[in-house]
Amino acid sequence: MYPLGRNSIAALTVFLLASAQAAEPVRPPHPRVTPAAGFVCLNHQERRAESESGKLIQLATAIHSAKKRMPGTVVRARLCRDKDGPVYVLTVLARDGKVGRLTVDAVKGTVVGNR
Repeated sequence: MYPLGRNSIAALTVFLLASAQAAEPVRPPHPRVTPAAGFVCLNHQERRAESESGKLIQLATAIHSAKKRMPGTVVRARLCRDKDGPVYVLTVLARDGKVGRLTVDAVKGTVVGNR
């Protein structure tokens, strides 16, 4: 048996890490455009910049407005841009088991669309 030196251990570690990374499946990027509505959804940095501007309502306020229109559980929330400005796109599982999508104006807090 041959003793391993520091260089051999370092080379083996780099090889194993590279092999492990290559074996991971490649995931497609998160869709920025919602399919049917044409909204452009914001990434993490854009969401942070919008929220720090102080112009947007809290997500909890948008969810409260949406639940008045469609009682149920919000299962997904995204901050997107519409032609009129920022909107929250909320996916709601209604109490009757149907899934709906509500769009809430992120500045005013009013529901501006639903499907």
